[in-house]
Amino acid sequence: MEKPKYEVPKELIIPASEHPKAFEGPTLILNIIMCALGAIIGLELIVRTGVTPNTSIIGALFAIVLSRIPVAFCQKFRSVHRQNLIATSISGATFSAANCLLLPIGIPVVMGRPDLVFPMLIGVFIATVIDATILYRSFDSEMFPADGAWPPGVASAESILAVVEKGKKAFLMIVGIVIGWVGKLAGIPTDLLGVSWFGDFFAMLALGVGSIVIGVINDNGFVLSLFGHSASLFSGIFPEGFSSSAMITYMPHGVMIGAGAVSLIQCAVMLMKKGKNGTDTSATGRKYTRSMNSLKKTLVGGYGVYLIGAFILALGCGILTDMSPVKLIIWLIYTAFAAIASELIVGISAMHSGWFPGFATALIFLLVGMLIGFPPIPLALMVGYTSATGPAFSDMAYDLKSGYILRGSGVDPELEMEGRKQQYRANIFSFAVALIIVIFMANRYFDQGLFAPVSATFAATIDAGTNAEIAKWLFIWAIPGAIIQLIGGERQIGILFATGLLVGTTMNGVTILIGLLIRHILLKRNAEHEQTLNILGAGALAGAALCSFFTATLGLFNRSDS
Repeated sequence: MEKPKYEVPKELIIPASEHPKAFEGPTLILNIIMCALGAIIGLELIVRTGVTPNTSIIGALFAIVLSRIPVAFCQKFRSVHRQNLIATSISGATFSAANCLLLPIGIPVVMGRPDLVFPMLIGVFIATVIDATILYRSFDSEMFPADGAWPPGVASAESILAVVEKGKKAFLMIVGIVIGWVGKLAGIPTDLLGVSWFGDFFAMLALGVGSIVIGVINDNGFVLSLFGHSASLFSGIFPEGFSSSAMITYMPHGVMIGAGAVSLIQCAVMLMKKGKNGTDTSATGRKYTRSMNSLKKTLVGGYGVYLIGAFILALGCGILTDMSPVKLIIWLIYTAFAAIASELIVGISAMHSGWFPGFATALIFLLVGMLIGFPPIPLALMVGYTSATGPAFSDMAYDLKSGYILRGSGVDPELEMEGRKQQYRANIFSFAVALIIVIFMANRYFDQGLFAPVSATFAATIDAGTNAEIAKWLFIWAIPGAIIQLIGGERQIGILFATGLLVGTTMNGVTILIGLLIRHILLKRNAEHEQTLNILGAGALAGAALCSFFTATLGLFNRSDS
């Protein structure tokens, strides 16, 4: 068996029985506070800026600072495992409140059906819990290995370890954080720069190329921006109206449909493997803690539970009579499929790149649902339900990756499973706190006309309808997407290329390619540079996250409507 990529001090490898519990006194008290804070921050930022920051590093740093206070209660948080539980809770509350709860329930309000808010809230909360549970039972399988990149999780763990180990590692982490923070202020996506130094090389390459392609098309030239100033290296490449044509508008969606379809087939082929419980092994020779057989059961069971959740949603929203019995059955089957397929596609992207295109993936299933011919309100419920899956899946995976590193990368399987269980409990608890916060605050935002921008996008898409022209281009672009994904195999370059097309920019793509070039040159000279790049990359990601969080949060106070 190969040595773990991320080594931790031996004193962190504790008996499983000594791992902090999610619901013990000190941890529970701080979790309640941090979950409420994280949920409020998530809600404020998504309605006022349209983005949701990763707050896990914020939670970890808060726990670290708290642990330095010479009070018995605070001293308990010197445990890195307790710090990890705090980080897990606050990030879970942030993403669930903003992306999984408030965003979906805003859709019916924008469409003039505020009466559907509460049943929609219950439906998407169920979907969020299912989403996280599937991840918990899928993490560290061949499909979603703990050895995978999961970049934000690495950044969080390395930030905690830098405080523990001090010395050279701490210095490199600080340098990385400075790079990340300063670069972000300059307009450089240093989070992606950091990921390019330790994420999958070819997956990041595909993400970078896709980002440049769509950036050049949207800008009608090669445009880069620094410190708020743009420079065009060349422009006027395409005729007027080219980027807004149906052929180009639906290119990213079509490519993702093709890549996603092949990816799902690849996942199905993987599930058909006849590995017996406990025999599945990683590339390092380490046994996965979740076998393919258990993964099969998880996904089949997950689909069944999603199906029940979709029925509860339909019943609560009173749409059972809006469609014929046949179309209702098709809607239920499709909605459950969209929910589980979305989390797999989003999870794969998140694992390799640290990005999860939840909105873009939900939009794709919305477009397909429109082509099937579902009525507007069932479409709104379907896309809301689907958009609630993926964010919780990805965010929790990052937290489990962080915990996995801090627990010694699986050197003690019993400790790993106990720690993972406590993280799962902390995550579910964070969802409950987020639900309470959303119940009390949602209408305050809606009454002011404040919605997640994506909610309005979904509603506008439904209102606009679809036609044969859109269907044609979705199908045409699906073909190269499928081919790229097929050629890339398990590297998922089709999914990452499509992700770049959906949410990328020229600056993002150039930054990734420069980062990969630096990585290639340094590792070719000396393979030992890999560890240095891992820490610098994690630091850059952490610095960018901290910069985004504080600038966005502080910016709230400068708004007249805040």
